[in-house]
Amino acid sequence: MRTLSIVSDLRTTRARLLEMFTDTTCNPEIMKNATDTYFSLLQGFIASLDGTTQENKLRFMQNFKWTDTLQGNTPSAQQDAIFELVSMAFNVAIWHTKFASRLAGKENVTEVEAKDVHKSLKFAAGIFKHLKEVHIPRLITPAEKGRDLEPRIMDTYMVQCKAEAQEVTIARAIELKHNATLIAALAFETANFYQKADHTLNTLEPECSSKWRKYLQLKQHFYMAYAYCYHGQTLLASDKCGESIRSLQEAEKCYSRAEALCKEYRQTKGPGSTAKPSEQLFFTTLGGLIKNTLQKCERENGFIYFHKVPGEVPQLELKASYGLAEPISFEFPALSEQCTPEVYTTFDLTKGAKAEKAKPKQEEEVKPTKEPDLKPQKDTGCVIS
Repeated sequence: MRTLSIVSDLRTTRARLLEMFTDTTCNPEIMKNATDTYFSLLQGFIASLDGTTQENKLRFMQNFKWTDTLQGNTPSAQQDAIFELVSMAFNVAIWHTKFASRLAGKENVTEVEAKDVHKSLKFAAGIFKHLKEVHIPRLITPAEKGRDLEPRIMDTYMVQCKAEAQEVTIARAIELKHNATLIAALAFETANFYQKADHTLNTLEPECSSKWRKYLQLKQHFYMAYAYCYHGQTLLASDKCGESIRSLQEAEKCYSRAEALCKEYRQTKGPGSTAKPSEQLFFTTLGGLIKNTLQKCERENGFIYFHKVPGEVPQLELKASYGLAEPISFEFPALSEQCTPEVYTTFDLTKGAKAEKAKPKQEEEVKPTKEPDLKPQKDTGCVIS
């Protein structure tokens, strides 16, 4: 029967997609093929197939359970195919962040690989955005506080993905020696993204959000240090040496705060892995750059400018004209050709309902999918996933 064939294919494609999450040989193209196949079949349990505006009778036939990022192994459960759709898509977005992190952790990242990192993070942001705006509002039961599908968590993931994509842009701009004004503006925008993500989590319970927030805070101060450092270079080039010194002093202050937050972050308990950003080259390089640039400005001021160093920090009224990361638009695939009105009418929901009633109701832990223990060739300092 075609009914049994669809259910069998749905199980098979779902199992295959779950395998892809932990397959180290999987790439975005393979992932897209696996997700399109599964989601196109799952749409047959959500979209209206009888030509009316009535709810698909298959939508509520199966109970689905998913664990959440911040809540350990105690699952969320809903008897709703849309819950399965958004939960699986959420994990596809997380896979893209892991793929980006794994690629960025290679020793010598090529230009093509850097573009793939950038694209994967923007694609993940697009998935989070689409789920939050279009599909999560369709759930009959709203996500509980602190669960992955609630608005604050979705917003934080989306903004952090954008911020980490911009980190790739900043690294590229520095490598190609673009002008200091552009780099300062990009760093300032990125710091603001991290601050926004941190503020989004401030109403969550500290025991599940503190570690994540420490990471966001250290990244905010780190990129504010970048912004003040490169803004100081711009001011020096404009013969504003006193203001330049003050800007670099503020960069030192932000950098020191980022160092302190790195220690706090490592000592804070909470969900997720722990990166060591303060030990990485991108972190230590900035410290040296700030120190050397400040010394240069102070020498120039002592020999040439003799400017008074202002007490107030120069305002960073910076707006990047280029390089800002925007989420890549995401849409679910079209309904599978297997899902026809004729097949739809053959589904017998009474069997599923009887089987569901026979099962005892009890709270249980869901075993998380075992991820491969991948040791990156270098720690990128990225912990979004």
